[in-house]
Amino acid sequence: MKVTYHGHSVVEIQTNGKTILIDPFISGNGQCNHEASEMKCDVILLTHGHNDHVGDTVELAKKNEALVVAPFELATYLGWQGLNVHPMHIGGAHEFEFGTVKLTQAFHGSSYTDEENQQIIYTGMPAGILFKAEGKTIYHAGDTALYSDMKLLAEHQIDVAFLPIGDNFTMGPEDAATASKWIDAKTTVPMHYNTFPVIEQDPHKFVEKLEEGKGKVLESGESIEL
Repeated sequence: MKVTYHGHSVVEIQTNGKTILIDPFISGNGQCNHEASEMKCDVILLTHGHNDHVGDTVELAKKNEALVVAPFELATYLGWQGLNVHPMHIGGAHEFEFGTVKLTQAFHGSSYTDEENQQIIYTGMPAGILFKAEGKTIYHAGDTALYSDMKLLAEHQIDVAFLPIGDNFTMGPEDAATASKWIDAKTTVPMHYNTFPVIEQDPHKFVEKLEEGKGKVLESGESIEL
């Protein structure tokens, strides 16, 4: 299994002959080294409906005939736009041919902003994602605050955890360090930082807060082999 970080909260997983994108915010993501037109995927997993997470989902899903897995309300909204969707909700898991997806809690908001019409479209509750394949487990926290039930995630023996550190909209470095300790993943990778001025952080300083050997900064385009 190969796991690649593309800046902000974009994570690519290659497993079982499939390419999976989580929260594919490519266009407008200055941290990403690719154009949306270059990206290939079989599956898109979404944590919530904010524009910087849904990103290029519609374009990518239509171009690649990709399956989109998302919380129910967001999946419904995207299904109305002609996408092939699989709706889920928090606490539920489903075994797909490419791996098992389980949605976890995330304390945040979830809506899609239509700037042209000045409308905010409600897209259900936000979520985190536990993804399991090839005997490995990846946790993508989505956008979230620190919450005490994160301690329960340690039971999943997570190999790689992607945690937001940007502050202002999500956990900052201090709370993310606490989350990392509770989750006890083999490797914690910071995400959701430096895309916008208000979430500028030093990921290396964050990793220094973690137990030695437990954190790793991935530059955009860098990968971990599991």
